Amino acid sequence: MALVSFSQIEKSFGATKVVHGISLDIADGEFMVLVGPSGCGKSTLLRMLAGLEEIGGGTIAIDGRVVNDVDSKDRNVAMVFQSYALYPHMTVRENMGFSLRLRKESNRVIEERVSQAARILNLEPYLDRYPRELSGGQRQRVAMGRAIVRDPKVFLFDEPLSNLDAKLRVAMRAEIKALHQRLKTTTVYVTHDQVEAMTMADRIAVVNDGRVEQLGTPLELYDRPANLFVAQFIGSPAMNILEGALAKSGDSSCVKALGQRWPVESSGGTDGQPVKYGIRPEHIGFAGRGSGGIAAEVVVVEPMGAQTELVVRVADVSLTVVTHGRANLRPGDGLSLSPEAGHAHVFDPATGRRI
Repeated sequence: MALVSFSQIEKSFGATKVVHGISLDIADGEFMVLVGPSGCGKSTLLRMLAGLEEIGGGTIAIDGRVVNDVDSKDRNVAMVFQSYALYPHMTVRENMGFSLRLRKESNRVIEERVSQAARILNLEPYLDRYPRELSGGQRQRVAMGRAIVRDPKVFLFDEPLSNLDAKLRVAMRAEIKALHQRLKTTTVYVTHDQVEAMTMADRIAVVNDGRVEQLGTPLELYDRPANLFVAQFIGSPAMNILEGALAKSGDSSCVKALGQRWPVESSGGTDGQPVKYGIRPEHIGFAGRGSGGIAAEVVVVEPMGAQTELVVRVADVSLTVVTHGRANLRPGDGLSLSPEAGHAHVFDPATGRRI
C-alpha cells in the first residue's frame, strides 16, 4: 500500500494544455475515483502516474518518493486497461504470470501467486483457456489477476468496465470493490460514469477541463456540490436547474423563477440577485390541491417498477421528477409540485459557484 501525491501537475500536447496544475493527495489504502467527461484529462493524469506519459510540470510521489524520472516498470504500480490487453497466444495462467516471468521470479513463486489470484477472482476453472475462449467479464478478471500477482503498491484502473454490457458492469463494480476491501491496496480508478464513481469510491475527484472541480466523498458531492458543473454531473437523473432571482425577506428566502416561488433554506446572496436554482428529481414531492404548490403538467410517464420517473412542464420548461412507487398519472394531467427547501441549491450564474 502507498500514499500517492500529485503536486501542481501540468501537461500539454503541443500548444494545447490538458492538465492545469492539479494537486491531489490519495491516502494509503484509499479507493480514489477520478471522474469527468471525455477529454477532461483524467486518463492523462493516470497515465502520468503509471509512467506511460511524460509529466509536463509538477511532481508525482509514491510513498514520498518522487517518480517523475522513474521508469514505469520500477514504480511498483499495476494498471488494468479498458481493452484488457491480454496476449491472445497465451493461456490465462501464462497471461497472469507473464510479468513475474519477466522479473525472473522462480516457477514456485509464479505458481503460488497465480493460484492465489485465480482463487480470489474465481478463475481457477479457466487457467488453461485462451482469452478468445472467455467472456468479456472473464477477460477483465484475468486482466485484474495479472495486476494482483505483481503485488503492487498502487492499482490503476483506466475505464475497465466500458466494454461490458450493463448487467455485467454492475456485477464487476461489486467485484472490484470487494477486491479492494480484501487487498486494501491504494487504488486510483478513472471513469466517465458517475454511477460507477458514486458506488465504488471512498473519495471522488471531479475533473473538468484539466482541473479538479471538487474533491470529497460521494455523498458530500451529491448533497453539497461546489458548483454547477458538479451539481449537473453527479446524480442520475441529472439535477433540474432553473434561472431566477433570489428573494429575501428577513430570515426567509426563496427563488422567483418561471413565475413561481421556489423554496430554499436561508442562503447567502442579496435580495434580487440573479441565481440558478437547483433541485434533484427525487427531492420534488407532490402537494395537495390548494396547498400553494407549483402548478405543473405531466408530459411523460416512465414507470420503472420500484419508482416512477416523470417529465413535467412548468411554464414551457421541462423538469424531471422521480417518485417512489407507482404514480397513477398520465400525460396531460395537472399536478402541484412541492420542492424540498432543505435539498435546494442556489448558484451564482456568472461563476457557477454555490452561494
